[in-house]
Amino acid sequence: MNAALSTAGRRRRFGWPRRVFSQVLLMQLAIAAGVTVLATGLFLAPFSAELDDQAMRRALAIAETTASTDVAADLVATDPTADGPVQAEAERIRQSTGAEYVVIMDRRGVRWSHTDLDEIGRVVSTDPSDALAGKDVMELDNGTLGRSARGKVPLRDESGRIVGAVSVGIAYDSVRDRFLAAIPGLLAYAGGALAAGALAAYLISRRLQRQTHDLAFSDISALLTEREAMLHSLREGVVALDGSGRIRLMNDEAQRLLGLGPDATGRPLDEVLGAGRTTEVLAGRVVGEDLLAVQGSRVLVANRMPTDDGGAVVTLRDRTELERLGRELDATKGLIDALRAQDHEHANRMHTLLGLLELEMHEEAVEFVTEVVGVHRATAEQITERIHDPLPAALLVGKATVAAERGVSLRLSTGTLLPDRLIDPQGLVTVVGNLVDNALDAAAGSEDPRIEVELRAEGRTVVLVISDSGPGVPADQRELVFSEGWSTKEPPAHGKRGLGLALVRRLAERQGGSARVGAASHGGAEFTVVLPEALTEAEPGGSMEPDATTESGAPPGTAREQATAGETR
Repeated sequence: MNAALSTAGRRRRFGWPRRVFSQVLLMQLAIAAGVTVLATGLFLAPFSAELDDQAMRRALAIAETTASTDVAADLVATDPTADGPVQAEAERIRQSTGAEYVVIMDRRGVRWSHTDLDEIGRVVSTDPSDALAGKDVMELDNGTLGRSARGKVPLRDESGRIVGAVSVGIAYDSVRDRFLAAIPGLLAYAGGALAAGALAAYLISRRLQRQTHDLAFSDISALLTEREAMLHSLREGVVALDGSGRIRLMNDEAQRLLGLGPDATGRPLDEVLGAGRTTEVLAGRVVGEDLLAVQGSRVLVANRMPTDDGGAVVTLRDRTELERLGRELDATKGLIDALRAQDHEHANRMHTLLGLLELEMHEEAVEFVTEVVGVHRATAEQITERIHDPLPAALLVGKATVAAERGVSLRLSTGTLLPDRLIDPQGLVTVVGNLVDNALDAAAGSEDPRIEVELRAEGRTVVLVISDSGPGVPADQRELVFSEGWSTKEPPAHGKRGLGLALVRRLAERQGGSARVGAASHGGAEFTVVLPEALTEAEPGGSMEPDATTESGAPPGTAREQATAGETR
């Protein structure tokens, strides 16, 4: 078994490497070596043929030069002898040009000159018919002196008649020697190019090694698979941005929280989200930790981490439910405080009533009870006769009780009149509740603390105006109050402030409306919210005239029933 393991280890050791760095280096070295060998071969193949052609052309040129001398006349006038003028001229030309031989023959192919004097007077060993026919010949052939590059031309007399031929040979060994002599230099250049290529391949592979952290291809594939699984299984949104602000990737949760689709990947952040705080936070133009942003109706907490390539990874957490629960907790705490104060007040009233009864002052006791009940009933009736939808009416009845316990007067303006035709009562309750809570905090402790609420319908549009007697909002901060995370109050225990007014504006803008703040006539702040298309169309024949209501203007039974509900609340 150990032997088998050893064999397997050797196979892994000498097999194809797993690391990206090693594989790329080997592939680049193989490519560089292959290109070098191919280039060398492609150069040497035509180089050899070029040397052959040059040798043959040189032989042909020597032959033509020889034929242009007076050897034709000497050939006709003399016999083929070793000491004749033809042999002397041919030998002179051979020695001066470096040719292997210069052979002059007559029309019968008999040699009149040769390097080997014994061959003079004999017939040539190769066929001279093409040259004797008037053609120039270049060839590589074997003769009595071995293989040579030959050039043959016809030999003409003064009248142009062919009287013989000239054959010049260049030793083929000299051509091969030139070829072999060129190879070492060529190989040196090829080796230098290969070394430079290997060095470049090594440097590129080392850089790739650092970028891939020396991982294997299988490891990279596994990491990508795990990353995809992890990103899409996270219950937090993850958005990756490149250096130019384009969305590189988003997981499913980020698409849900931002209200985007898969087609947003690869597009600029400003293009897919538009202008707003969410875009500013994701793009890094607002810095900090746990930054709040409102996207649609969702409250998000974003954290941004830059990456080495100039991009960033942003994580998003949904705090909508937490913020809702936090606001409910604050409202419940306020209600508990109000109930505690009301309990003390109720106990005082009961003691007063008990004392009147013990003193047998029955008429005074009845007047006292009527007065106490009448105050609460009047408040409830005033609200319900002007606001016919039960949800905002009940909210304002409860807020009036809380305001009274805090020493603040909450009243409706004379222009308030809201029919029971709301499309989204819960949305209006959110807007009214946030604005009234802010107004209570601002008015409490001021001189003559009061809040005035106006809710009116203009066609299908609902207009809400809430003013308070507080210090007001400075002109340079009237836009900042609607920003996420901006607040002048201390943060509560459950989270951060600065969301209520941001949600109010976002809800208004979702319906095509607006939210703004200005100065009230009595010096405090005045918030105005316009909600277009917030009411359904009035039914044909429907009316809000007094004949369809009680004397107070409320639908029959509504005022008293809701007043009773307000009292118990």
